[in-house]
Amino acid sequence: MQLKFLGAARQVTGSMFLLQLNDGYTILIDCGLDMERPKNGTQKDKTPASLFPFDPTQLDLVLLTHAHIDHSGNIPNLYRLGYKGQVLCTAPTQALTELLLQDSASINRKKLGNLLRRKLTKKGRTRKHIKTSDLRTPETEHYYLEAQVTQAMQGFVSLRFGEAFQVQENVKITFIETGHLLGAASILLEITENGSPKRFLFSGDTGRKNYPLLIDPQPLPKVDYLICESTYGNREHQADKSPEDIMEQVIYETCVSIPGRLIIPAFSVGRTQAVLYTLNKLSVKKRLPPIKIFSDSPLALESTKIYQNFHNMLNSEAKAFQAKHHNLFDFENLVYVENLKKSKAISNHQEPCIIISASGMIEGGRIQHHIRENLQNPYCTIFFTGYASEGTPGHALMNGATEFQLRKRTYQVKARVVSTDVFSGHGDHKDLINYVKQQSPEHLKKLFLIHGEYQSMQDFRVDLMEEGFKEVFLPEKGEVFEV
Repeated sequence: MQLKFLGAARQVTGSMFLLQLNDGYTILIDCGLDMERPKNGTQKDKTPASLFPFDPTQLDLVLLTHAHIDHSGNIPNLYRLGYKGQVLCTAPTQALTELLLQDSASINRKKLGNLLRRKLTKKGRTRKHIKTSDLRTPETEHYYLEAQVTQAMQGFVSLRFGEAFQVQENVKITFIETGHLLGAASILLEITENGSPKRFLFSGDTGRKNYPLLIDPQPLPKVDYLICESTYGNREHQADKSPEDIMEQVIYETCVSIPGRLIIPAFSVGRTQAVLYTLNKLSVKKRLPPIKIFSDSPLALESTKIYQNFHNMLNSEAKAFQAKHHNLFDFENLVYVENLKKSKAISNHQEPCIIISASGMIEGGRIQHHIRENLQNPYCTIFFTGYASEGTPGHALMNGATEFQLRKRTYQVKARVVSTDVFSGHGDHKDLINYVKQQSPEHLKKLFLIHGEYQSMQDFRVDLMEEGFKEVFLPEKGEVFEV
């Protein structure tokens, strides 16, 4: 059979891997959006043919490791271009994926609306002169709308963790909890061809132990082929205190000692829930000052409801907290901000407060308004709770930018900027080493590193070879391996 690496190859985003059996049965593992920015001034291939380097109508099955857009974000386009099969994932992944895809569709609709308005400004053009096909350009080919998301979600089927599912006579799959996000899984495929059994494990994104809310990554079976992420392949988490202790210290320094305003850029799905749960734990322990906390993201509100609904799938600490306090994310002085008018009104709040808003890298969303209004406020702290990709506004602030450009205006950075990796949902170098070392170097036939910056992969490969793993590959995009 053939294993093709179609995304997240020598880069982080765009996870997409194609496994084609000798009898033609074809499985796609993840179908993520490529979110990498062009480097050194080069342009990415944006031709329509590059959307999928295969015919979606020829796919038999799609497997999804978890909901994040760099793993799920192109699934509606599979159905738009003719895929008729199912997407198998866990129940929480199905629920969170629908939220994220609908949010992406809404963003796409706004972008297409802006494109339409630009076309209408051309002399002599009216709406009736513009066809829908005029809006389908190489740059917009990957834009899908809400109808395509609804169509795609009809093909989703949820499976339980740890229960083997027979896809067909010679193919069996099992989802193994990985602790990166609610519902996130590593996927085990057991395939028999010509009487010969082969076992594949696709890591998805690996989690870490003792993360807020989530169960620790579960033990792995021995396999023949491992496809492993390497996001933190050459880095280790630096935080040496608990999430509660770190959060309490930043709050005291910003909202009590000064007093001022604390702004937390946080992704709506996963990160915001970890932050809110940590604040709730501080609240019940009387370690939280009596200040307003604004959770300002409609997507975060909806995903928080999903986390609450699936509280029985969280870790033992979270389940015990739920049993005692009856809610993981609702506590005194917490305000969920649902509309844009109320979001902007937060700027008029004169007392010390905490604002949690998306996106985590400040690439868009309501957080941009809060950053813009407070960058030049020396009584404000901007607190990053995770990684920000190079080239993003968040990365610039985290790395000491003294001037900051947002929406064509330049601001002097007078606010304090701090960060922590204690809320990172990715396992670090040690976690990844331990993840791989559950395999036997003598038994594992090939180990493929994906989903990481190239330097991280190279460094991780050296360390793995020192651990005895000899067949370690760094596939290029489009590379095919016989397995």
